[in-house]
Amino acid sequence: MGLASGLAVRWSCLRLRSVWGSSAIIARLTRSSLVEVLHQDYVRTARAKGLGEQMVLLRHSLKNALIPVVTIVGLQFGHMLSGTVVIETVFARPGIGRMTVQAIVDKDFPVVQGIILFTAIIYVVTNFLVDLSYAWIDPRLRFK
Repeated sequence: MGLASGLAVRWSCLRLRSVWGSSAIIARLTRSSLVEVLHQDYVRTARAKGLGEQMVLLRHSLKNALIPVVTIVGLQFGHMLSGTVVIETVFARPGIGRMTVQAIVDKDFPVVQGIILFTAIIYVVTNFLVDLSYAWIDPRLRFK
């Protein structure tokens, strides 16, 4: 099996684990956030101004309800990254998770430290992108 097909299989396993495992959480959180936002004064004002229901939902309500959803999606990305150890070990796929286990078994501490540093950088970059997306989703949250 080539490198490209191995990467595709590994990525599809991770994606399936992430999508199926967290889709219910994301759906419930989106619904509860949207229900909470729909009772806000600015949504009532938008409806009173004569905007259509679709415009009120998409433009005014959904954008404000996405803030907690984006936070959970960012956290789920970190959860997906941590699942590589289990998936790659169980399915005997080469990758960073299996390399971590092998480095721990071999007591190869520089490799373990490098993997931990790489994983920490991925977490920090993901959280930074989530924070930047807040300003794009809700213009009231501009950073200074």
